[in-house]
Amino acid sequence: MPGIIGRKVGMTSIYSAEGKATPCTVIEAGPCVVTQVKTQDRDGYEAIQLGFGERKEKNTPNALKGHFKKANTTPKSTLAEFKGFDGLNLGDVVDATIFEEGEYVGVSGTSKGKGFQGVVKRHGFGGVGQSTHGQHNRLRAPGSIGACSYPARVFKGMRMAGQMGNKTVVVENLVVLKVLADKNLIVVKGSIPGAKGSTVTIEK
Repeated sequence: MPGIIGRKVGMTSIYSAEGKATPCTVIEAGPCVVTQVKTQDRDGYEAIQLGFGERKEKNTPNALKGHFKKANTTPKSTLAEFKGFDGLNLGDVVDATIFEEGEYVGVSGTSKGKGFQGVVKRHGFGGVGQSTHGQHNRLRAPGSIGACSYPARVFKGMRMAGQMGNKTVVVENLVVLKVLADKNLIVVKGSIPGAKGSTVTIEK
């Protein structure tokens, strides 16, 4: 599906005429440069590669420098492929004008990392028992994780303590409330994954 690479600016609210507040997220959508056009004959599928964000020349490998030079653009920090675009050539610019107010989009990003967390915070466990009858240190414990001689192991996927967050999350069916084409900003209803300033991809 057609899409674009962007950056999460932050959250705000939009008020209706009746005074109802709608929470929404502001995204800097582009501008992105077409850094590669993939064709059925050469690559086996049709897609375009977009580049977003600036990257220092000294931190760019020589292979990528030549890749960006073909598109006649500066080195980009983020690359992503999208299908569904027609008539775009190498070096063309894609910006927020591809979106229209009222349409639905899906946003993909990396969620905030929360480090190593226990089962109460990570999975919503209630802890073991109550605070009485000698349970002085079991309030946030996971409890039993398996049986005895059978199956004599812990099943895969058991909900236990571990790293929380820092995963790719996709939020679909977000309504585009506003498109500020002159500033390359779009405003979508609801929240999207990631911290302020993180990179996201928006697809129709």
